[in-house]
Amino acid sequence: MLPVGRPEFASRQISFGPFVVDVDWPRLRRNGQELELRPRAFRVLKVLLQNPGRVVDYRQMIRDAWDGIQVSTHTVTVTVGELKEVLGEYGSWISCRPKFGYCLEMPATEDLIRTGWHFWNQFTRTGFDNALRCFQQAADADTADFRAFEAISSTYLTRASLLIRSPEENYRGFLEAHNRAMALCGLTPELRLDRAFALYIFEQKVQEAEAALQEVQREEPRNADLYVRLSMVHLALGRMDEALQDLEQAQAIDALFPPLSFVWTIVHLFRREFDAAVACGKNTVDLHPSSQIGRTDYALALELAGRPVEAMAQYKLASTMAFDIPWMRAREAMCLARYGNRADARRVLEELRRNRDTDYIDAYHLALLLSALGKPGEAFRELERAWEEKSWAVLLVDVDTRADALRSDPRFPAWRRKINAYRARRDSPSMKIV
Repeated sequence: MLPVGRPEFASRQISFGPFVVDVDWPRLRRNGQELELRPRAFRVLKVLLQNPGRVVDYRQMIRDAWDGIQVSTHTVTVTVGELKEVLGEYGSWISCRPKFGYCLEMPATEDLIRTGWHFWNQFTRTGFDNALRCFQQAADADTADFRAFEAISSTYLTRASLLIRSPEENYRGFLEAHNRAMALCGLTPELRLDRAFALYIFEQKVQEAEAALQEVQREEPRNADLYVRLSMVHLALGRMDEALQDLEQAQAIDALFPPLSFVWTIVHLFRREFDAAVACGKNTVDLHPSSQIGRTDYALALELAGRPVEAMAQYKLASTMAFDIPWMRAREAMCLARYGNRADARRVLEELRRNRDTDYIDAYHLALLLSALGKPGEAFRELERAWEEKSWAVLLVDVDTRADALRSDPRFPAWRRKINAYRARRDSPSMKIV
């Protein structure tokens, strides 16, 4: 989701809410997806955006949007109505002042929500915590502003997808905010997409998540975020070719969408295309040098490609950038163990275990670390814990390159049968979103 803020003008683009207006084309996009808007309605929007918070009277609107060609106020009214319909739930930002004209007014919570998205885009635990604080203040200041609740639910979902804090805590926060947002504005495109992806992240219902995402695809076929999320689901289902095709679709829509490059590296890794993964990882850190997620994925690609010195350099950079995301430390320790430095790897393991009393440590990554240290019995106990704690990452165990030793262990079939039995029970009841 794009940050929501006051109109921003840059490179002949105007950004407001989830929309970007390309002035020179002309083109209107919502979260990367182009919307259909007649040229005249587009010019009306441009006039309103150039005068935020001010009433644009009929004379000025006709002069600027119709080049002074005389049209009736009814024509103006119909065109504004068409624009409001395209803007959907954000159409209410355009108000009519009878006998005067129209005004584009941003909600009073704008600055809080804008600041919240600034923190959100840091992609750290502290950043997400600060984002939630801003969004909650916005929700408290205006209980009717659906954007605040939509942002809160998105933050909990993203935090869960990055394995930050416990799945239970994130799911509880997601459900409360998601249902509140939906009660205020119905199922917006963003809420529909989050609702579908939450089936995968929170409930591990992979087939249901795929079906829900495909339903969104039929309605929003030009949404890059949709295809990235579909790729993650197809990866968990072991359908590697489809995962790659999903990313190609996303690239055709928005080649610079940051999560696209992150997931692309992982897909190549799980397809055991290590050179391609290294190339993708390098491209990611070149495009997004401040992204610790992209950097740790690049480090993993270098590690699996047999370049440990370069891998460790990238792991250390990523850990410095995001010292508060524990699974990144576990990844670094796996690399240490893989290339013979087991003493340092064990020290990281003990550090993570000590912190577990006060912090959420993803059990799936601990299982991989224990396996790398030659402790399969403890690794399988962590795998079971990962499933019990509803870590979505454990769904990747059948395709994860790092889990080769676990899958070849004679205990793996018994563990798989046990998990399948758990999954059958988990499939009911269905998700709590109303």
